Amino acid sequence: MSRVMGGGGELPAPYWDEARRGLAEADPALGRLIARAGESMLRPRHDPFFSLSRSIVGQQISVKAAESVWQKMLGRLGEISPVAVGGQDVDSLRQCGLSRQKAAYLLSLAGHFLNGSLQQEKWHEMDDEAVIERLVQVKGIGRWTAEMFLIFHLLRPDVLPVDDIGIQKAIANHFNDGVRPKAKEMIAIAEAWRPWRSVASWYLWRSLDAVPVEY
Repeated sequence: MSRVMGGGGELPAPYWDEARRGLAEADPALGRLIARAGESMLRPRHDPFFSLSRSIVGQQISVKAAESVWQKMLGRLGEISPVAVGGQDVDSLRQCGLSRQKAAYLLSLAGHFLNGSLQQEKWHEMDDEAVIERLVQVKGIGRWTAEMFLIFHLLRPDVLPVDDIGIQKAIANHFNDGVRPKAKEMIAIAEAWRPWRSVASWYLWRSLDAVPVEY
């Protein structure tokens, strides 16, 4: 669940202002969250390895814990790239605070980039489900990680990550009387947010954490 969205100095998602206006008009409650968040917005890095490796690091741990691990990796490796990660082994990556399983996942991911199997994919020509189907074939990447890739790297505007604990918590807090919703309930609540559910998700994350999310 690690997040920090908005770094890298890149141009923001081109649809952001339109999405923000549309969401505020469609759902006043969400509009209040948007207003509270100010002018910050998603700014992509255009680095698929960054997006996927950052998501793997953030799986099932807190924002603070994931950031700590990430900074230790940067300190040890100098950069987070397929070559830098691929030059390590499980034990050395574990010294950054990664579990043995996540260290193995990162090494597997680096291998896919180094052999070109992921670099050659024409992601922007694939629909959302095709991207997910391709990515989950990689060890350590499940649907949630693939959805982060869709939102943060490919800038797909209408992704609702129903398995994200933060999204569940934010919807409970603001739209469901504090009760953690099931996936079907989340989808029903989010129907009004189409075709901008990725943007709505970002503002839901922001409602929980003042630090913008980045994958």
